[in-house]
Amino acid sequence: MKLSREEVLHIGLLARLGLTEAEVERLGEQLSNILENFEILQQVDTSGILPTAQSIPLQNVTKDDEVTPSLDQSQILANAPRKEGNFFRVRAVLE
Repeated sequence: MKLSREEVLHIGLLARLGLTEAEVERLGEQLSNILENFEILQQVDTSGILPTAQSIPLQNVTKDDEVTPSLDQSQILANAPRKEGNFFRVRAVLE
């Protein structure tokens, strides 16, 4: 499906793109090629294929939770640039 110059300009307008003449020509060819590929895909018989959102089975890779000792509070605060009591002191973000 060959896109006309006006269609490419309309697509550029919808995408809020300022296109030069060279870009209109190049994008017209590229978008036309994409649409031609979709026309080829539409010819494939998919009547015996169930609709699916995923073509391969999904598998989550997770790590088992293990209880490990955490650092002591004094070790955590040792490298803090500013601290107040047992807390990190940070600059106010909002005024």
